[in-house]
Amino acid sequence: MLVFSLTVAGCGERPEAGKEQARQNIDNAVEQTKDATAAAARKAADLAEKARDNTVSFFKSPEVKQDVEAAKQAVKNAGAQLGSKTNDAALTASVSAAIARDPELGPRHIDVASQDGTVRLSGSAPSAEARSRAEQIARTVQGVDAVDNQIAVTATQ
Repeated sequence: MLVFSLTVAGCGERPEAGKEQARQNIDNAVEQTKDATAAAARKAADLAEKARDNTVSFFKSPEVKQDVEAAKQAVKNAGAQLGSKTNDAALTASVSAAIARDPELGPRHIDVASQDGTVRLSGSAPSAEARSRAEQIARTVQGVDAVDNQIAVTATQ
């Protein structure tokens, strides 16, 4: 009976010892996971800091500054060209309308073209006075800087 008691007593302790070992193993695994997570977080922070430093250095580099300045200038030039084309079209329309209102010049075909504030007149006028009047009308339109008068005087029959 003594042998049986020791055996039963030994069986009763073994499961408790196994549970304790399992708890210890779990605790060790949790601790290792915490350590690995902390190390990974430190590594990620170091890499992020290096990436930030590299990015700052990249954007402060003379090459990037030069590229940014070139892009800004290209956008500015494109805007100026678009504005210039819009102004030229408006100027051409305004001069054409002003000439069309003149009783002697209106029925005539006078071509008007504009570029950068300079208006070119071409076509025909019945007299030198009408030719001069077309130029004077063009000069009165706001935005006209110069007039290139190529209107030919043709006698009417």
